[in-house]
This record gives sequence, C-alpha cells and structure tokens, in this order.
Amino acid sequence: MAGVRALGVLSRFASRRYALYTGAACRTFSVAPAMHARTHVNYEVKGDVAVIRINDPNSKVNTLSVQMQKEMAEVMDEVWANNAVQSAVLISSKPGCFIAGADINMIQACKNAEEVTTLSKEGQKMFERIEKSPKPIVAAINGSCLGGGLEFAIACQYRIATKSKKTVLGTPEVMLGLLPGAGGTQRLPKMVGLPNAFDMMLTGRNIRADKAKKMGLVNQLVDPLGPGLKSPEERTIDYLEEVAIEYARGIVSKKVPIHKVKGSMEKIQDYVMSFELVRNQIYKTVQSKVMKQSKGLYPAPLKIIECVKAGVEQGPVAGYLAESQNFGQLSKTSESGALIGLYQGQVACKKNRFGTPQREVKTLAILGAGLMGAGIAQVTVDKGVHTVLKDTTVSGLARGEQQVYKGLNDKTKKKNITSFQRDSILSNLTGQLDYSNFEKADMVIEAVFEDIKIKHAVLKEVEAVVSPHCIFATNTSALPIKDIAAASKRPDKVIGMHYFSPVDKMQLLEIITTDKTSKDTTASAVAVGLKQGKVIIVVGDGPGFYTTRCLAPMLAEAVRVLQEGVDPKKLDALTTSFGFPVGAATLADEVGIDVAAHVAEDLGKAFGSRFGGGNVEVLKTMVDLGFKGRKSGKGCYIYQPGLKSKEVNPDIGDILEKFRMKPNPAVSSDSDVQFRLVSRFVNEAVLCLQEGILINPLEGDIGAVFGLGFPPCLGGPFRFVDSFGADKLVEKMRQYEAVYGNQFTPCQLLLDHAKDSTKKFHM
Repeated sequence: MAGVRALGVLSRFASRRYALYTGAACRTFSVAPAMHARTHVNYEVKGDVAVIRINDPNSKVNTLSVQMQKEMAEVMDEVWANNAVQSAVLISSKPGCFIAGADINMIQACKNAEEVTTLSKEGQKMFERIEKSPKPIVAAINGSCLGGGLEFAIACQYRIATKSKKTVLGTPEVMLGLLPGAGGTQRLPKMVGLPNAFDMMLTGRNIRADKAKKMGLVNQLVDPLGPGLKSPEERTIDYLEEVAIEYARGIVSKKVPIHKVKGSMEKIQDYVMSFELVRNQIYKTVQSKVMKQSKGLYPAPLKIIECVKAGVEQGPVAGYLAESQNFGQLSKTSESGALIGLYQGQVACKKNRFGTPQREVKTLAILGAGLMGAGIAQVTVDKGVHTVLKDTTVSGLARGEQQVYKGLNDKTKKKNITSFQRDSILSNLTGQLDYSNFEKADMVIEAVFEDIKIKHAVLKEVEAVVSPHCIFATNTSALPIKDIAAASKRPDKVIGMHYFSPVDKMQLLEIITTDKTSKDTTASAVAVGLKQGKVIIVVGDGPGFYTTRCLAPMLAEAVRVLQEGVDPKKLDALTTSFGFPVGAATLADEVGIDVAAHVAEDLGKAFGSRFGGGNVEVLKTMVDLGFKGRKSGKGCYIYQPGLKSKEVNPDIGDILEKFRMKPNPAVSSDSDVQFRLVSRFVNEAVLCLQEGILINPLEGDIGAVFGLGFPPCLGGPFRFVDSFGADKLVEKMRQYEAVYGNQFTPCQLLLDHAKDSTKKFHM
C-alpha cells in the first residue's frame, strides 16, 4: 500500500597507517593446552601477549551465550594465571562480527524477573573483572559490536576498530524493550559523556568506526585491507590482530597511553557537567523528548534514564543495582515480549523458505517510472542487479531517473558512499521508452496505474518480448493476482510483489501467490526481495491480500469517526496515543485519498457491507476537489513545502458537514474510538489467518507492524489478542456490533480463542 512514514525506532575515513611498537615482538607462540576442549573461545600466546579468539561455531554471529561466557571465564583465568603473559588481545575469528550482543534465548529461558536480574549481575561481575584486569586487554573490533558485545569492549582497557562499513558499535537493547544490562548504563556516560550516552542508548542507532573514535568510544582505527593470497576479510582480521598485539605491548611498556589527554573543550564540558543543575536539566530534557516520541508506551527508555541518573548522582553501587533490577523487570514486560517477537519475526522473514531459485535474477525490468517504480529501481540498482526502468513518456522517465540519482546522491552527501561508487551504481540503470532488450530480463515488475485493463495490456506486451523463463510480477495493492494472471499465457510465472511507499524506507515486501504460481517463481521473488534488503511475508491471493485488507476497514472506520464530528487532529492524537506511529487522518493523506477511495470501492464490492463504515462519497468528494492527500498538497491537512507542521484543511469541514452522522454516546468515548479502529484491523487480520491468506500469525504481525504501522509495543494484531485477551476484545466488538452491525462481528477464529483462554497465537 502506498505511504506509511513510520517511526524509525537505528564510516568514511582518511587513509592512515600506524607506527607499530616492536619492543617485545617475539614471534614464538604457544597454543593453550585446553583450547581443543573449547568450542567458542580459544587462545594462543604470541610472545608475551595472549590472543583470545571468539567464534560461535553454530551461528553466523557471535553472541554472549552461556557457553561463550563459561569458556571466556575459563580462558581469562588461565591468562591471568600465566606469568609469561603481560597483556591480552580479544578478537573475533568470525568475519563481519565481533560480538552481536547477548543471547536472547538465555533471557527468555528465565522464569521470572529475579532470574534475569541475576543474569545481569553475573554479566556485571564478569565485565568488572575485565575492567580491573591486572593485565591490559585490547579489544580488536571488526564487524558488529553491539549490545553485550559493546559492553564487553568498553570494559577492556583499549579498543581498536577497523574502518570497515561492517564495523558498527551500538546499544540496540532499547529496540527489544530492554536496557544495557552488563554495565553499559554506567560505563558509557563516563566514556562518551551524558548527551552521547543517552543518544546511543535511547535510539539504539549504530555508530560507525570513525565517529566512534571522535566520541572516545574507540582509541584507534585500522584500515581494512584488500585482496591478496587470502580474502580481504581474512587479511583485515590478521592485520588487525598484528596491530592490536603491538598496541597491547605498547600499553605494558607505557609507550601507548590508555587515557587520552583531554583538550580544553573537553575540560570545559567536564566543568559544566560538574554542576547538578546542568545535569538535572539534561535529565529533564531527555525525559521530555522520550515522552513526546513514545507517548509513555515504552518503559525501557525511562528506565535507561533512571539507571544513568542513579549511577551519576548516587555512585556506582546504586547505579549497577538499578541497572540489574530494571533489566530484570523490563525483560518480563509485555512491551519487551512484543518487540523481541518482532525481532525474531524479522529474522525469520529474512530467510527464503522456498529454497534456491533455478535462475538468479541478474536483470530486472520495471514498468512505470513513477514514485513506486523509481523506488523499486532505487533499492535494486545498488545491489549489483542490472535494472531497466521503462516509462511511456520522456518526462516521466526523467523524473524517475532523477529520483534514483537523488537517493544515491543523498548517500554521497552523508558520506555513506563516494561519488565514484554513486556513478558506478548508476551505470547499472538503463532508462528507456520501449521494450528493447527485454528479452534479457529475468524478471519484470509492473508499477503502472491500478487498473485491471492497463495491467492486462502491459502483461500481454511483456509476454510478447521476454524469454520463456522471465517472471512477471505485479505491484498492485489490491487487485487479485489471479485476475491479472487471467491474461497470461504462463500463469505459473505471474506473482504479486506489493511494495510500500516510500520504497527505500519501508522495510516490508508482501509477496502474493496464486494457486498456479510455481514454487520456483515464488523462490525467485523472495530472493529478489531479500537482495533488496526487504522483510518478506508471503500470503495467499484475494482482494486486498493481507495488508490492504486489514487497513481498509480501519480507514473506513476513521472516515465514520470524522463524520461523527471528531476533528482530524483529535483522530490522529487518539491513534498515536494507542501506539500507531502515524495518525489515522495523516495515514489517509499518506496513502492518498484517491487510492483510499479506489480501494474502498473495490473491497466494498468484494466483501459487501462488512467493509462499510464511513461513506465512501466523503473520499470521492475530496478527490473531485483535488484533495488527494500529501501528494496534492491538500487532504485532511494542508501541506506546505519545507514546513513540518500542518494545519487541518478548512475546506473538508463543509464536506464532513454534508455527510454528518450522529454519534452514539455509548460507543463514542476516546477509548471506544480507539478500539473501534483497532478491533476492525485485528478482526480482519485474524480472519485472514482463518481463511488461509496468512500461513502463520508471525507473518501477520510482521506485515501489520512493518507495512502498516501497527503499534510495535503491541507486537502486531495476533500478539495483541494474546496479551489483551480475545474474550475482552470480543466483548467490546459485541458492544459495537449492537450499534453498527456486521462490521464488528467477530470472526470464528477470534471467537474460538475467546471461548478457550488456553488458546494463543504465540506460545
């Protein structure tokens, strides 16, 4: 569906080499006798430096699992007991990953908050031993250093990181409804200052290596190496290890200072921060921003502030205690359960359960260079896929090509890529007005107007010129795929690929299969989506598929609420206070009033009065007057270029007055309005599972959150039913059904869950 601008709850370097310290550079080394018994951590002694290597053999990433921690404790005890060892280097043998964080399964295995608090305290103790190590430990970081991995690194005496794109440091725990629970809330503020520490912990954003050095998060940077006798990754890891060993020796010989000499600005900042009044103002400002953005629906950010404040104002004992207790409490909140469920769902939806396709899509053609078509090109061309963008007019094609260029140029301005890389990527894009060279295409995605006749026409034109193996994908948001495929000579090669606008920002891709779509066609579509960086759900065919079908009744209810006299700003406030990142009136503008009207009519014909609510003539009248939403500058609101704030469109008052409906006081409280909107969305989602449109609740939750902005703190419609209670939801729906009729009739699967409280969509 077009346009949900949901909240986002998450590197380039000057070339340098380093003078290496060679004072104790003995090349002899011994391998630890116990290393063969260990699977996750081993070490060898190179001269007087112990090189500790971590590598989880069962995973693509290293996590601080029970086994990893146990072996690390053993190794550290041996290193500390070995008189020949003067220092140590901690490094990962796994390409692209230092330590990606704690093992979530370890936390979920705990029965209660107290057990999780104990886990936190054990982590704190382990890193305290690292911090107080009598032998300096250098963390050599290549790849992701996140969560518990960063907490480990900042407990070490020195940190060296590669200037690789894959090297990122961060504390993403807040994204899981948690906080850094192994000393992070206490060490980070001391290391990078209160403002930077809060920014890292409250946003969960990744920090590139060069920025990390400027912040004081790492001490030194190392350039990645190119190919040689070994792969670039292997050579870089070897080089990083050599550099880290020499710095470890330099620390022992006092040639390398552990603590950076503070400049005059840093001293001034420290002096300013020594005033309690200043610190209290920071706490107040940060808390105010958190409440504004989260509406108080996410407890983790507030607990992070509490932990930091306890440590800074009351000392480390109080700080570490607050951290461990709050970590335990947060781990058992419904919000954390919801966010962890979404994370695990994302991981599952980034795998191709249909297997490896017979042919790799090397050339992708896109029909239509509008916002969607150009957006699809934008997320394809930089993945090494030759992309053909076709339009029917020179001006349309030029606009699409400009959109792709702008997207890449913005990355250049942010120094995410160089201008050479931008131009190299653009060389993969071919713009054209005809079907020449379409015989080389492995897949064609159409993004033309939402009209079955137009789609049939382009399908026939494409099939006349492409090779037999070429897949035809349609980017329709509501038209059944089987109806489009009816015009095809090869229905097994026809599939739906529903992207969400803006394509370069929205993570979800909804793939729709018919009973004639082949498994290989599906595998190819999923493979393309994964290459584009999408989170993918695969659903069955039908009017509106899954996402549009869930959104339509909620928007129909939103129109009714407006007709009942609720102001668009009030409607938005009610939906965002429930957890939606975008208000219902704003969402209608983002989707496009014309698109909403079109979909409402189509789905109304398909599903009858059950999809009723507000009068569709409200939307049609708005379209007739040119109020198509954000894209036309006017919808429920007036949009002005360069202004973030928006005012209600005064002209819609007359339209709503014309179609005015008298509200029923029994079902018109603020809470009732919220549950009228949400219950219609949730009921339709459950019905999609009941009818087999969805294969499982997990994909339903992922689709709703990442495609439609369903409140992440609730985890999706299915997890919401589990936590809120199907019986309570049905009770509310029966109340609304008595007033409005079958639009609120609970589906059978929801009734089954309401009758039996042991039934859950998620175990």
